[in-house]
Amino acid sequence: MRFLERLSLQNRLLSPLYASFLWLVLLVIVQGCLNVLLESRHQRTVAWVTHSLLVEREAERLLSATLDEQTSLRGYLLTKDRTFLEPYRLRAQTTFRDSFIHLYALVQDNPAQVQQLTEIKAIYDNWQSQFAHKVLAGTASRTTLPGKILFDPMRQILDTLLKQEDKVLSQRKQELFQLNQIKTALNISSLLAIAVGAGWNLWLLRRRVEIPLVQLTKVSQAWREGQLDVRLDYASPDELGRLATVLNAMASEICDRQRRNKLRNQQLEDLISSLSHDLRTPLLATRTTLRPMLNGAFGPVSDTWREVLEEYRHSNENLLKLVEALLDVSRYEVGGSKYLNCEPLNWETIFVQATTQINASWQRQCAFTFHIAPCLPTVYGDPLEIGRVIQNLLDNAVRVSEPDREISLDVTIFKVNQVQVSVRDKGPGIATQEKERLFHRFIQGRGRRGGAGLGLYLCRQIVEAHGGKINVESTPGEGSNFWFTLPTATVGANCRLKKEQELR
Repeated sequence: MRFLERLSLQNRLLSPLYASFLWLVLLVIVQGCLNVLLESRHQRTVAWVTHSLLVEREAERLLSATLDEQTSLRGYLLTKDRTFLEPYRLRAQTTFRDSFIHLYALVQDNPAQVQQLTEIKAIYDNWQSQFAHKVLAGTASRTTLPGKILFDPMRQILDTLLKQEDKVLSQRKQELFQLNQIKTALNISSLLAIAVGAGWNLWLLRRRVEIPLVQLTKVSQAWREGQLDVRLDYASPDELGRLATVLNAMASEICDRQRRNKLRNQQLEDLISSLSHDLRTPLLATRTTLRPMLNGAFGPVSDTWREVLEEYRHSNENLLKLVEALLDVSRYEVGGSKYLNCEPLNWETIFVQATTQINASWQRQCAFTFHIAPCLPTVYGDPLEIGRVIQNLLDNAVRVSEPDREISLDVTIFKVNQVQVSVRDKGPGIATQEKERLFHRFIQGRGRRGGAGLGLYLCRQIVEAHGGKINVESTPGEGSNFWFTLPTATVGANCRLKKEQELR
């Protein structure tokens, strides 16, 4: 029972196809059996038609032989010319005998025809003894009437035999014609049935497989794009229906999980933002206190205490930078583009300020070169934020480069309505597996350990807030090229629109 339940049409996706295919196979088998039967009947009918044709041929030869004998004897009887006897002596009797034997062999299964041949043989023998032998002996009268009287019954019997066989032949030809028609009709009906079955199978495939798979593909694409609220609208007890139920349940579970994760992340971000705000005030106060202390505002400071206070100040600055980075990340994740102060960017000014700050922070003169393509279109953006991005990329490049190794900055036209800013170094490069996750939060940059891993993530947030894209191209051992793009018109228009809305 379980096996039959598994094969039921309602629970199996392709069961109708299997059933239709089985019916087609049975149809082909039945057609084959009918074709065998029809072919056997056809061969038998053809054999009977051939038999009737042979009977007619031998009967006509028999009649022709008797007519030849009668003609020869009558000509000799009337003219006494022995040349009339040549056909009679040479072949007439032999032909009659051979034809009679062949005809008798053909009709020996037909008692009526055997009886007719027996009568023909008796009449022929009587005609031979009563007329033919007398003519040859010269004792017959000169009239042919006795021979005709003896010969006519045999001729009538042969005519009757031919008519009967011709009637049988017509019936068998009609039967053969009907068999051919039946065979043709059977072949045509089989072809039509196969065509209908194939069309039915194609329709079933489209209805039960293609349409659900197309819908599954569309829904999967929507899920891939993040639209997890879309569901598969396919209810059926078959395999695809069960698969749709499982996938819908998985999508619902993922939605719930994402909703819970989003809520937890939001709570965590709120906590980090609150803690960052709470930590920033005492850290700023500590900075304000440490600077006067190091400068001797509260009295002389020994070298030992100066070293301790300097280390304390350095740790305080690092912690303050981390807190400010967390605040910036929170601001951009909430919607940082509305805080941008957009204006036309002056690339030379931005580059000079960024390189100056890097040289000051590293306390050395780095080998920076920059190239600004001529006729650059105007780009709207926040110069402070774009400067932070460039400064962060330059800081990473200096960190992984040897002293006095060249680091280049370039601004060029990129595609249509975009510019590309590149920072190239000749450091050790980045492994392929690291490049894919380099711009995610809390991922340590190259050559840097102990940081928060927010620098490149913040760069990505700033660039994306400007409507651009950031990426890296690197070959291990040959250096890296960090680049980001900015649109030339869209961001400026958006920034101006936001400013106008804020002013209103």
